Amino acid sequence: MKKVIIRKTEEIENWRRNINSEINFIPTMGNLHNGHIKLISTAKNDNSNVNLVSIFINPLQFDNKLDLENYPKTIDNDIKISFSNGADAIFIPSNEDIYPPNNKNIKFLKAPIELSSALCGLNRIGHFDGVCTVVYRLLNLIKPKNLYLGEKDWQQLLILKNLVLRKKLNVAIKSIPTQRDFDGIPLSSRNLHLSKKERKLIKFFSSELLEAKKNFHQDKKINLNEIIKKLSAKKISIEYLEHLHPHTLQKARLEDNISLLAGAIRCGETRLIDHVFLMKRRPIIAIDGPAGSGKSTVTKLLAKKLKLLYLDTGAMYRALSWLMMKESIDYTKEEKLENILKDISIVFKSNTNSHQDVYVNNYCVTEEIRSQKVSSIVSKISSIKEVRKFLVEEQRKIGESGGLVAEGRDIGTTVFPHAELKIFLTASIDERAKRRKSDKNSKESQEIDLHTLKELIKKRDFEDSNRKISPLTKANDALEIITDGYSVDEVVDKIIELYDDKIPKETEIK
Repeated sequence: MKKVIIRKTEEIENWRRNINSEINFIPTMGNLHNGHIKLISTAKNDNSNVNLVSIFINPLQFDNKLDLENYPKTIDNDIKISFSNGADAIFIPSNEDIYPPNNKNIKFLKAPIELSSALCGLNRIGHFDGVCTVVYRLLNLIKPKNLYLGEKDWQQLLILKNLVLRKKLNVAIKSIPTQRDFDGIPLSSRNLHLSKKERKLIKFFSSELLEAKKNFHQDKKINLNEIIKKLSAKKISIEYLEHLHPHTLQKARLEDNISLLAGAIRCGETRLIDHVFLMKRRPIIAIDGPAGSGKSTVTKLLAKKLKLLYLDTGAMYRALSWLMMKESIDYTKEEKLENILKDISIVFKSNTNSHQDVYVNNYCVTEEIRSQKVSSIVSKISSIKEVRKFLVEEQRKIGESGGLVAEGRDIGTTVFPHAELKIFLTASIDERAKRRKSDKNSKESQEIDLHTLKELIKKRDFEDSNRKISPLTKANDALEIITDGYSVDEVVDKIIELYDDKIPKETEIK
């Protein structure tokens, strides 16, 4: 594809019409650095879409005229950097193109107060209004499939996600982690204004945040006053330093697994921001839903793509049910059952095919637990108080350090109520029966006629939903996905999209 430079807004529509492709959009204000390069190259490597970089210094984002005048302008170098790192087109409009005089069609937007009044919004009055206005204008002109943004400006990222949601724009926001320079400070177009002395100060600031993150990982505590004391001792001018919830920007709560430590300082005339995410454990995805909704298939693939541990809680209940049938255990006698459970071991082991085998007391039961006999009894076994208590405790032990995706019927409500992402996966009875019928791993399901299979599924649903202990219910904060008509890959991609929206990319950096 021929590389092009577009300078007029009226040229955008013609260009779009001729490319016959979806667009990845990377908005910038120029003076490109390695952080921008990472955005452009990520977009190029993500898909086969056309990559458009915009270079526009938005006057509405500046509350200081001198700051606007002094903003670095390196257009020739920016063009070279963009094209050499994966841009197919560059949009370089003028102020008159973006904000035509006397044009009543330009919408000047307001950023949501709940997100814009904290952190940078405390002193940069109107800044985020300007961000929303220019991005909304650019998105309507370019109509991209994906919008690529950096997590360095986390507050701005949240505000733009809100904008897309509020305006119902058909664009997916893709973020990349904060990119840091050789000395640990976040890459910024303003860094070239720093003297050697000022650079040392921002380096100290960033190193304190990174050290706080390291300490938090060990003792789960943060001491803002101690950090402020250290910064003040270096004569660092602190604009703000806050410990907040990463999505609401309200004060962090004790129950928050992921929180945000964000600060802004001034070095001479230059204002710089930095942040780190504090995490008590790795994220957990909880997937609940009725039998036959595709939970196991989806969860296995999801775990593989996100490099998370796959916890098949349903297999644990099936394994226990299989053992009780095999050993003719009378599960109606509570005291005897409690003693028996103490000596039962259920573990998962990866096999040579990169799948998980289930072992009960060192005996592999992967295939046996999928029989119709086990299916017919597992709901009854799983409703026993002692059984649920035993297995929920085992599941929570596995999830103590996080980093897993678990599926079952009470994962989001009982086992992991504080999971970062909860999904309720379901499908119609007709769809679930068809899936069971076509399941080559279940010979018994193939031998049962479709009508009988539907009745068995209805019966299982009723038993699961009406048991006294941990019935199958959708958690209040779970997102429901109806899988009828969707492929496994489409469902997995949707969940990954939801996961990416909840979990900052920076938390994945070790």
